[in-house]
Amino acid sequence: MIVEALNLLKSKKMILHGLAFFGFFMFIYTLIDGFNLSYTAMAGMYGSTLVVINIVLNILMASLSAFLLNLSTAMAALKGKESKGSNLSFFSVLFGILTYGCTPCVIGFFASIGIAFSVIALPLAGLPYKLISLLLIVIGILWTVREINVGQCKVNYSK
Repeated sequence: MIVEALNLLKSKKMILHGLAFFGFFMFIYTLIDGFNLSYTAMAGMYGSTLVVINIVLNILMASLSAFLLNLSTAMAALKGKESKGSNLSFFSVLFGILTYGCTPCVIGFFASIGIAFSVIALPLAGLPYKLISLLLIVIGILWTVREINVGQCKVNYSK
């Protein structure tokens, strides 16, 4: 079944959707990085290597998130149901906003629910949190592929 899903991903419509998803996620990830620490300030504090790593991770995460959403769309077209694993890309973005996102906003948000100054020191401009987000996206892809391969459709046996 995964072969059919991958063939469906090669259609012009799915490629255009993938490019749109990629652009959207690149915008979101770059915006989150900018709210946390500008690339110029990041290069000044940690060196240009960390900036390159962050940009490469943004491209990788945006690509994988777009692939995950397209794969989930292909599964919905083939099986008539959405993958539960596709929600992990959303949680990855939410996790990013709440951890390595706009620090003053996050501190204000956490303070409003009783957690004060929880993100006052983010190591390496939030790189560990970005890696956790990447892990969530990869888990979502693996989950969706598993659902495509072994997931079963509900069949009504009544006459």
